[in-house]
Amino acid sequence: MIQRRLMAFGAILALAACARPAPLQEGSGEFVGRGTLTQRAAEIRRAGAGLGWVMQDQGPGLMRGTLNVRSHQAVVDIPYDTRRFSIRYVTSTNLDYTGGTIHRNYNNWVRNLQNAIVVQSGAQS
Repeated sequence: MIQRRLMAFGAILALAACARPAPLQEGSGEFVGRGTLTQRAAEIRRAGAGLGWVMQDQGPGLMRGTLNVRSHQAVVDIPYDTRRFSIRYVTSTNLDYTGGTIHRNYNNWVRNLQNAIVVQSGAQS
């Protein structure tokens, strides 16, 4: 009986830890190799699409990415040039954003997108 209660308590603590907000992190990186602005845009689109992001051109040097996961949505802007890029928070839905903290999954999604962009740029070199 005590063992079951301890297991239930442990499960509740684990769920609470997952829901705890984390400091919002933005991403950035440098592209691998050389490329034009058009090539960089294509690399960002491919990287995002491979992870479920919908990428929309906002003009030369700026892409907007939207990720929908179940009832959650994250929207980021990705300014870029031929050498580097950044990933900046724009808005979110159901991610408990409170002016500097956000659901920890957001940071994982941004980190995965950042890594995928770098990998895509290296794949084209």
